Amino acid sequence: MKLFYSILIVMLTINVAKGQSNRVDKVVDSCITKRNFNGAVLIARNGKIDYIKYTGLANRHYNIPFSAKSRFQIFSVTKTFTAVLIMQLYQQGKINLDSTIAAYYPEYKGEAAHKVTVRNLLTYSSGRYLKEMDPKFIPEAYDQNLWPVDTFINRYCSEKLIDTPGTKFNYSNGDYILLGRIIEKIYKKPFDVILREKILMPLKMLNTNYLRHEDIVPDLDEGYRNKEGSVDSLIMPTNHYIDNHFSAGAMYSTAQDLLIFDQAIFSHTLLKKSTVDTMLTSYPKLGDVAFGFWVYPRKIGNTNTVFAERQGGGYGNESNWVHLIDKGVTLILLSNTETTDLNKMRLDVLNVYLNSKQVRN
Repeated sequence: MKLFYSILIVMLTINVAKGQSNRVDKVVDSCITKRNFNGAVLIARNGKIDYIKYTGLANRHYNIPFSAKSRFQIFSVTKTFTAVLIMQLYQQGKINLDSTIAAYYPEYKGEAAHKVTVRNLLTYSSGRYLKEMDPKFIPEAYDQNLWPVDTFINRYCSEKLIDTPGTKFNYSNGDYILLGRIIEKIYKKPFDVILREKILMPLKMLNTNYLRHEDIVPDLDEGYRNKEGSVDSLIMPTNHYIDNHFSAGAMYSTAQDLLIFDQAIFSHTLLKKSTVDTMLTSYPKLGDVAFGFWVYPRKIGNTNTVFAERQGGGYGNESNWVHLIDKGVTLILLSNTETTDLNKMRLDVLNVYLNSKQVRN
């Protein structure tokens, strides 16, 4: 009798999971047909993949479809890797979150040197004038020139302070580029080497790495900018130097590898629980930003949960990663076009995954 009930429970579980997957698939298919979604979708619970799908073309010139091997340029998701490297140093007692930039990077000449702390950099609250984010300077900063990191910092991340550090959120690449340089100074090694030694190799993230403009990477997607809201209007961006994004955005990965990274953080493989708790402590006065994530309560349909989210994007590539801290659920959306609102898509997918009712599109 016990065996019978055990088999019945397993069968019911399989049927529920299958039904759940079918409902998710309908929403994803709707996003493909009605919103032109192109890329990868992955949903997992406690690290176990419940749903994964690839759709569309990784390279339109050569008509190469997305597959499990496809590698996506993840841009600002790189910042979460940088935050983890900082928290590893914090855990080892090699960095103080409330010490200033100058304590670890004495060559830095910006006004922020003795006024802005590591914590300020992690929370995008340095108060700098963000020259590297100013549309007037973006082409020369990222597209027209390949800069050594220190030169980039001197030219674009060393301007005067316009706000008191720690008082105002202002999203930037420069704060995380400065963090990357601090990491290099402490380890006395290049950032990409540290990244591989401290995260990628221990986790066996074999399809994730640092990216340079001259690298030839098998199965790497091409990004396509969307000019008119339709697939027909997609164009490849002009030349850019991904190297200039450094520790703020110069990485590629896959959906499965990002799940490995997700689980290493939230199951405390890379960092102790107390360190992860510090990392995930949000700052409501700074827009709920945490270190490498945004963390905040969210209601999805009938379900209350807590989001830890990270997004990235550039030159047609988009990444959207959210972990529901109290549910153990992970959703990863990766795309190489700008045809779909991934924030809306993730809510629709999570709604049907978490709740019994379907979402109207």
